[in-house]
Formats: sequence, C-alpha cells, structure tokens
Amino acid sequence: MNVPTWLWWTTIGLTVAILAFDVLIVGRRPHEPSKRELIIALSTYIGMALVFGLGILYFSGGTYATEFYAGWLTEYSLSVDNLFIFIIIMAKLGVPREYQQEALLIGIILALVFRGLFIAAGAAVIANFSWVFYLFGAFLIYTGAKLAKEGPEDEDEYQENRFVTWVRTVLPHTDEYRGGKVWLRENGKFLFTPMFAVIVALGTTDLLFALDSIPAIFGLTREPYIVLTANIFALMGLRQLYFLLGNLLERLVYLSYGLAVLLSFIGVKLILTAMHENELPFINGGEHIEWAPTIPTVVSLGAIVVILGVTTVASLMSSKDSPAEERDRHTGPRGH
Repeated sequence: MNVPTWLWWTTIGLTVAILAFDVLIVGRRPHEPSKRELIIALSTYIGMALVFGLGILYFSGGTYATEFYAGWLTEYSLSVDNLFIFIIIMAKLGVPREYQQEALLIGIILALVFRGLFIAAGAAVIANFSWVFYLFGAFLIYTGAKLAKEGPEDEDEYQENRFVTWVRTVLPHTDEYRGGKVWLRENGKFLFTPMFAVIVALGTTDLLFALDSIPAIFGLTREPYIVLTANIFALMGLRQLYFLLGNLLERLVYLSYGLAVLLSFIGVKLILTAMHENELPFINGGEHIEWAPTIPTVVSLGAIVVILGVTTVASLMSSKDSPAEERDRHTGPRGH
C-alpha cells in the first residue's frame, strides 16, 4: 500500500482538528451529554469509518479495505472492553458526571499518542524481525486464556496501579474537584486536583490495553497507515459509547470470553504467519514452513464478525430478566 507523505499529515491534521474541536466544546460547557447528542456524534464517527473503508477499497483495493474493517472492528471491540475499567475508575475516584466527558477526552488524546508511538515501534520491529510474530502470537494466546479465566470485570476486584496511588497520596492536591481543572494555584501553592489522578489513571490504563490491541491489529494487517486509522476511528467514538451504553455494558456478560476467543484466533494467525516467514535457525532449520495453513484476511473479518455477533446475542439473551436487572427495575440503574 503506497501512502504518500501528504496523506499521513492530512490524516494526522484532521484528527488533531476534530479533537481540538471536541476540547473547545467540552471545555466551554462541561455537561453530561444528551442521548440525541451522543447518537448523532457516534453515528457520525461510525459513518466516517465506513466511508473511509470504501475510500481504501476504491484507491487501494479490496484486500486493504478488508484489513481496515477487520482491524477497526477488533480495536472497537477491545475499546468497548476498556469501558468497563473506565466506568470503575470514574466510580472509584468519584468523578462528577458533568466532568467525565473532559476526563475521557483527555484520556483518549493520551491513548492516541501512546498508540501512535507503539504503532511506529511495532512497524519498525516487524519490518526488521519477522520472528517477532511468534512472540506477538504467543502473547495474544496467553492474554486470551487469561481473559477467559478471569471472566467479566468486577468493580470490587479493581486495584489502581502504584503510579496512580503515588499521584493521589504524594503530590500536593486539593480534596475536591474544581470544575474541570487539572491543577491550580491556591494561597501561593501549586496544587493538583483529583482530575489529574483521573487522567493519569485513564492514560496508564489505556497504555496497558495498547499492549494487547497493537499486536492484535498487526496480526490482521502490516500496513502502519491502516493500523493507525483503525485505532483513530475506534477511539473517536469511545467517549460517546461510555455515556450511551452506560449500564448496558453490564449486560455484555460474555464479552470477555468473546474477546478471549478473538485474541486467541489472531494469536494463532500470527504464529502461522511467522511459520510461513520463519527465519529462526532452530525452527525447521531456518526454512519457511510451507505446510502451515494461511488464513485469508476475508476469513479473519468473517470470524471477527461471527465471534462478536455470537458474543453480543448470547450476552443479551443470558442477561435478559436477570436478578441484577430485576433489582435495577426497583432501585434504578447504578450510577457511575
């Protein structure tokens, strides 16, 4: 895929412009977005991703378009799983609803920066060391097994990382939120607000999630441009999904198992790819392993759609009229 330099910079510029627009809107008027506002924004982002894929189809062909859609769906599904942790973080740190948009937006900006660095590093490593696919594949299979064993996220099991704990306990800070401010001066002292700890928690958490998502998408495409744009479109609608889905996330009881199967599938695909391009002297004498089957990208896309579809339908059927839902009917939905 031949991507000219001007297209790279145009893509990055448009992403920065959209994020800057969001920052100005949210910063000027902190609020909990309405359902209409969320649906319009989310539909716009999804529509942009679909049109972008059609653009790739027209200019670069069906193979790259299929890789984009497969990567986008994978990153989107992994991002939805991230929302469970984001909800728990917001609840644990007591973020007021009207300021959650700003915290999420800054967290998404940090995520894009971190993933951009990971993508650049990953592309450089893959270009020079094809055997890294063995490591990526084994790591994804391990992560999938770990997800399946742990099951759905539990708020009571969440433990903030040590860096966030250090920020909350060591740095000079205020006890209360001061609007959407991250830091301020008070009585001549420079103080951080609890919002700083929230942003650090969201940023470091997504940095850990990137360790799964970046190897996963490189298992579907080697094109850095597709990897970057798939991540951009997946993260763009994350803030809207957070508010739109709300407690509906709790109904996706099998999501972690679906993602476990998805990551394991991509992990196997990566290992098979590494076998085809094998350069390690202690495996098959450093020769390519011709008998290893190849999984076409269109098959990967179909598998992703089926896995996510079955997971969603099974989750919604299983959680229908569940005890938790019956409780919510009487007590009202749980807040974040």
